[in-house]
Amino acid sequence: MRCAQLASTRTQVVFGAGNADADLMFVGEAPGAKEDERGVPFVGAAGKLLDELLAGVGLAREDVFIANVLKCRPPANRDPLPAEIDNCRDYLLEQVRLIEPRVICTLGNFSTKLLRGDPTGISRLHGQAEIVTIGSRAVRLYPLYHPAAALYTRALLDTLRGDVARLPALLALAPPAQPEPIAAVPAAPEPSDPPAPSWAVPADDDSDGSQLGLF
Repeated sequence: MRCAQLASTRTQVVFGAGNADADLMFVGEAPGAKEDERGVPFVGAAGKLLDELLAGVGLAREDVFIANVLKCRPPANRDPLPAEIDNCRDYLLEQVRLIEPRVICTLGNFSTKLLRGDPTGISRLHGQAEIVTIGSRAVRLYPLYHPAAALYTRALLDTLRGDVARLPALLALAPPAQPEPIAAVPAAPEPSDPPAPSWAVPADDDSDGSQLGLF
């Protein structure tokens, strides 16, 4: 078990949900109480807002895939710890590899910093798409404010709506060029046996060596 602490307090794992062939993927922070109860991401108030935002650009949950950085709810909805993010990181990268999205919307600071590999905060990055390589796949990363934050701040909600409105245009772009696979390094040839010296006795010669003047 990678994360005994969260495993001992969560109700169930919230792995992800949606279209496994989606061009658009959302990555949030961690499950909340309702997500922990139902085993589905973004089903609370923030999830309802996300559904509303998707509907505003002609999309539904069935069109996208939704996941979180952490797959288990932190106690009392506290922030994810660095060790917990490290423990779940490979699961998220594998989801990206299998789903092959063209655009990934990171929701909030934790997913943005993780998938960019950079500590720059969401307030400086929101609404700015960039091509990044995640694992072995190039995708358009599009940071957005987390819907939970926008629920309580009207200015953030207006900003989030404006950023989400750009999603159809991003999805209409050609897929990012994929990086060239790294060529396998050929294995070094096995060393061959050195040639026998000219004075060596042939393998099928069972003489005592007198013919060679050794005795």
